[in-house]
Amino acid sequence: MDMKVIADTLWVVIAGALVFFMNLGFAAVESGFARAKNSVNILSKNFIVFAVSSLGFYLLGWGLMFGDGNGFIGLKGLFAASGLDNSPATGEAYQGVYTAISWTGIPFWAKFFFQLVFCGTAATIVSGAVAERIKYVSFIVFSFILTLIVYPIVGHWIWGGGWLANLGFQDFAGGTVVHSVGGWAALAGIIILGPRLGKYTKDGKIHPIPGHNMSLAVIGAFVLWLGWFGFNPGSTMAADPDSIAHILVVTNTGGIVGLLVATITAWIIIGKPELGMSINGLLAGLVIVTPSCAYISVPTSILIGAIGGFVVVLSVIFFDRKKLDDPVGATSVHLVCGVLGSLFVGLFAKKDITALSPANGLFYGGGFKLLGTQALGVVAVGGFVFVASLLIWLVIKKTLGMRVSAKEEIEGLDIGEHGHQGYPDFVSVDYTSAAEYLGAADITPAEVTGTVPVEKAVPVQVVAAEPGIKLTKVELIIKQSKFEALKDAMDKIGITGMTVTNVLGYGVQGGHKEYYRGVEYETNLLPKVKVEIVVSKVPVRTVIETAKKVLYTGNIGDGKIFVYNVENVIKVRTGEEGYDALQDVE
Repeated sequence: MDMKVIADTLWVVIAGALVFFMNLGFAAVESGFARAKNSVNILSKNFIVFAVSSLGFYLLGWGLMFGDGNGFIGLKGLFAASGLDNSPATGEAYQGVYTAISWTGIPFWAKFFFQLVFCGTAATIVSGAVAERIKYVSFIVFSFILTLIVYPIVGHWIWGGGWLANLGFQDFAGGTVVHSVGGWAALAGIIILGPRLGKYTKDGKIHPIPGHNMSLAVIGAFVLWLGWFGFNPGSTMAADPDSIAHILVVTNTGGIVGLLVATITAWIIIGKPELGMSINGLLAGLVIVTPSCAYISVPTSILIGAIGGFVVVLSVIFFDRKKLDDPVGATSVHLVCGVLGSLFVGLFAKKDITALSPANGLFYGGGFKLLGTQALGVVAVGGFVFVASLLIWLVIKKTLGMRVSAKEEIEGLDIGEHGHQGYPDFVSVDYTSAAEYLGAADITPAEVTGTVPVEKAVPVQVVAAEPGIKLTKVELIIKQSKFEALKDAMDKIGITGMTVTNVLGYGVQGGHKEYYRGVEYETNLLPKVKVEIVVSKVPVRTVIETAKKVLYTGNIGDGKIFVYNVENVIKVRTGEEGYDALQDVE
């Protein structure tokens, strides 16, 4: 094996691993954009979809896509390229069966793996669009069929030597093959599923459903950004330094400009630089340069990325207004920008900008030929995938059922579909019993739980509250920002014990406006802190006046102070009551 084959193989494997890593990015973005009650379901779908798509592509998809056949489908070597385990790295042993992929001389399984991770990406795109209301098994079945048959057929047309390839259709890294295929399949699913409960009011008003964790969404966006540096440059499938470097910069430039323009566009239209739109803008910029990344100049990628960032904001708003509920914006990012990016090849392609660019687009003297071919390919792929996906979804709906029950959707798919939550609020654990499994003879249940054995306990006489000492509970609802100042002030007057809870409150001050994916909504329940103090010897009036002094700003929302009489207090550990029970609190 010569050094070129070694270098090419190493590059393709690294790039393929980066594309595989994008599964984590999709999982994080989708989970962050969904509600907490559906986080396990989202993560599980993204986890299992790669396994399902891998199996489908191995069993039949690879053969349908790259097997020699006619212009529409591969007919030879259909079943997982059986018998090719010992084929040489040059691919000579299977050149007659997989002619369309024989141009790269890396080992067969390296070719297979790189194409496999692309197939998995197409299936993952669908997950976010149908999130929060689809049955888990129905999604799995659809993903399997998509990657077993639908994706490979389109792949054969364009990358497998099919009829579009023969016409000269250009899609370097999958703007059509991967992104628009996933987008069309997602759109069909959205139409059949319908919107999430509560997304639209009876009068047609959009009710935003914010994601539960924007930090997770941003982490996912960064992971996808990183993965794209394997997705696009890796499509060279050879260690070609000049082409790789050019594609790398074009890819990054498209992404950053998409991010910036989407942020600015949202700022102008919505009035705020909404983070969700910024994330979609980054992804839109990356998608829209994907089909042309080896065919355009870096300055052109600035223009194309800007168009992607601008269009994605309008598209998200458009789909929402048409009641096509896409929780993550997958249709706007992958479908709309995948289609536009494929058409832009026909406008902006520049022959020989890299060694991989075969033709000029309209703006570089190529006339309308390439643009016409690109438009034909976009329409053909869109029509086939959309109709095929609609039929598959409808069959699944009639057989397995497609949507979870209303009760399950309201309570969350985590419980209904998986039986556990991503963020359990309370789990009771018997640490006394757990001590028996610690494996150390000198560890006792008392050390685990902090309890005192009965035989060592100090006898305590149970007494009633001391006569003349009144017990009063002071409860304060305050701004979060005022808590530390209140705590310090209470300490100075002798109050050292309190119970503190984060709460949500709604008062005369009302709420405030927020924005999510271009839709304004009002948040009435505002975050507050509830502080509970039981006082006895410290005068209640002193506590109240001290709190008022610390909390006062003169603005609505300074808080409330509630005062209650306390009948008694009992300390559980000793049995002391009344004032004596407060001695380690106050």
